[in-house]
Amino acid sequence: MRLIIDTDARTVTEHTADGERAHPLDSPEAFRLISEHWLTVGWTQKYTYGFTWLGRPIIQLPEDMIRVQELIHRVKPDVIVETGVAHGGSLIYYASLCKATDRGRVVGVDIEIRPHNRTAIEAHPLAGYITLVEGSSIEAPTVARVRELVRPGERVLVLLDSNHTKAHVRAELDLYAEFVSAGSYIVATDGIMSQVAGRPGSKPGWEWDNPSEAAREFAAANPQFALEEPGFLFNEGKITQHVTHWPSAYLRRVA
Repeated sequence: MRLIIDTDARTVTEHTADGERAHPLDSPEAFRLISEHWLTVGWTQKYTYGFTWLGRPIIQLPEDMIRVQELIHRVKPDVIVETGVAHGGSLIYYASLCKATDRGRVVGVDIEIRPHNRTAIEAHPLAGYITLVEGSSIEAPTVARVRELVRPGERVLVLLDSNHTKAHVRAELDLYAEFVSAGSYIVATDGIMSQVAGRPGSKPGWEWDNPSEAAREFAAANPQFALEEPGFLFNEGKITQHVTHWPSAYLRRVA
């Protein structure tokens, strides 16, 4: 698709195989088209690598963090499990929400927690809300350790942000779905891979080898889960879609 932004005429024109369509620059349609390209360009420029949360690099799109905060407020989990630790910024973010709401704790799982990251996380003022589990997220001992950390009857929210191949995410979905409480979610992050396939920094096969495909496949095979992006808790604007790195990510346990 070719996109032409004419700031004099104040139009955005999309050219596709089906023809061309012009939209007013000040319209929801123009916002959607420009946002899609902003996301992909931002991804290639590592835009998300410029943010921290309470001192730790977070490497997430700010809108996704605000949206998941809304979800946490809605679900009110007792335990937030995240696979993929990296620098620990998102663990600290979730821990800060637990402290602010006086509810919950965080379990972070990673195949390798680098010593300098572990030291920084464990020295953080919010470390008391976080338990680190080192090991492959899809190996039985790791899953068993997570199971030990969840008490009977607790409400659990799971976020998958480790290895983003379709096979790995699908395996995580199969293994961690048991922890997800009715009405809560398991979230397969970073499906933006399908949108940036073929761009600098991508890998061959990302069109199909991505977390969104794993989430769709899992939902089709597990009717107790619905692929359902949480709606806006508040919206007095004209935009009804999220600007996100996490398309087709949210799986709600409906039964």
